[in-house]
Amino acid sequence: MTQSSKNSRTLLLVDDETNILNALKRTLRPEGYTILTANSGEEGLVLLSQHEVGVIISDQRMPHMTGVEFLRQVKVLYPKTLRIVLSGYTELDSVTSIINEGAVCKFLTKPWDDDLLRNNIREAFQCYEMEQENARLLSELQSANDELSILNQTLEQKVAEKTREILHSINLLQISQEILEHLPVGIIGIDEQHMIVASNRRAEEIFSQPIGTCLLGLMAGDALPEVLLQLLQKLYPSDLVQIDGGIITLNEGVSVHVLINTMGDLSQSKGTIIVLSPLRDS
Repeated sequence: MTQSSKNSRTLLLVDDETNILNALKRTLRPEGYTILTANSGEEGLVLLSQHEVGVIISDQRMPHMTGVEFLRQVKVLYPKTLRIVLSGYTELDSVTSIINEGAVCKFLTKPWDDDLLRNNIREAFQCYEMEQENARLLSELQSANDELSILNQTLEQKVAEKTREILHSINLLQISQEILEHLPVGIIGIDEQHMIVASNRRAEEIFSQPIGTCLLGLMAGDALPEVLLQLLQKLYPSDLVQIDGGIITLNEGVSVHVLINTMGDLSQSKGTIIVLSPLRDS
């Protein structure tokens, strides 16, 4: 089907009398329409298959195919078109049924009033274009809804994937924490602000923390013995990444072997890890 230009209003005139078609064209040409003409319903159907037509004006009394028969077919094949019957008063009864069926939107009589004819056609095109615009907006809305549905599905998939990743990370963290808790050595993690941010059960035992309390959240200077703090001070001003502090004696006469490592070798974390290995006779 050949598409008319976006701003063009295409009008189809169907009448078996050439002089009627010419008179209609003279009346309507100043309106700026693209005007197609056919001398029969059969010719009109051919033109409709080749052009996008907005409004049709058809005579009722034509040989082979009456206007009523023609417009009934048009309603089925091209339901978006606006259809107008142009005929005499004496033929009103023959078109009443098609008016009731909705196959035509208006009935105009011959001879016609030029101003009334132009106004009716103008209104018909306005209705046609409004229907076209509504269809376009509906299509855009459906397209937007489809895109939104796809985005929602994608988002749900990403959320599900992220949730699985988080659960996996939590599981790994729990496993790591359980391993840490069962190590036979004490582990203490200190951040850049010298706060204790990690410790395991053995470390709590080494420092004889009361039941229900822990080292977490305490400042290293407040919780650790002086001998251990002195070892930490050796690490901070230098470029050392590890200090073997040897064997030191903590409070309560507990002796441990001390290793101190700076963090950041395998992660982006900054701080210090203290590993305390109790001596067997401790």
